[in-house]
Amino acid sequence: MDSFTHFNEQGRARMVDISGKTSTIRTAVAVTQITMNPATLTAVKEGRIGKGDVLAVAQVAGIQGAKKTSDWIPMCHPLALTGVNITFSDNGHDVLHIEVEVKTEGKTGVEMEALTAASAAALTVYDMCKALQKDMIIGPTMLQSKTGGKHGDFQREDHREP
Repeated sequence: MDSFTHFNEQGRARMVDISGKTSTIRTAVAVTQITMNPATLTAVKEGRIGKGDVLAVAQVAGIQGAKKTSDWIPMCHPLALTGVNITFSDNGHDVLHIEVEVKTEGKTGVEMEALTAASAAALTVYDMCKALQKDMIIGPTMLQSKTGGKHGDFQREDHREP
């Protein structure tokens, strides 16, 4: 395992200098889930939540979250993203699955952008449904895969669903 790169010679936080790195196509896929009552999931799927179309708003929130990751995570570089795709599925009972794929062509990866987007989408679902149910559970949230960069590709080995 490489040493931590976000510390300077005094042991203080720093943003890593990526100016000497080569630009490559980079992708990352992150997933999360929200466990809720079956009636809440049905209301989401049927568009019966008073605040509006939950999945449409969560999709926009996730895209916004990906674009604004460097505003939230102090050591992340601002990136010009070339694509963000968010998909929703469910288990037909009580779990809403969220998958986010983020792409860029650049000098640093988009793992944090994918994870932030998944989190923002899930939090938006919670916010829009909390009047119906306050005990929804978000997570686990995890990186499924990434491509590009010095350390190469990553694919989660255990293939577990979030």
